[in-house]
Amino acid sequence: MKHPLFNPRAHSLLRGSLLVLLSLAVSLLLSDFPHNRATLFLILPVLFAIAGTADTVRCMQRRWSFYHAGVILCIYMDLMALCMILFFLLYPYARWIASSQ
Repeated sequence: MKHPLFNPRAHSLLRGSLLVLLSLAVSLLLSDFPHNRATLFLILPVLFAIAGTADTVRCMQRRWSFYHAGVILCIYMDLMALCMILFFLLYPYARWIASSQ
């Protein structure tokens, strides 16, 4: 029997959060953060972070409980990490457009 972490059909809050946090770590390395290099390879961490957020949303329950509140907090964390990854992806191009005008 496989562990639920590796079974994509099973709901796993840990798998979704790990996907998002690992995507954020990879995007920090790819973007060379203090220097903000422009690279389209950052699209891959964006896609993995979206998949992780969708996996976290799958863990929502219909009735409110403390678990439900924890899932909502995890979704907010996923969205903040996703916004940071999108910033790393789009900022160098916006800076290039602004400097060319």
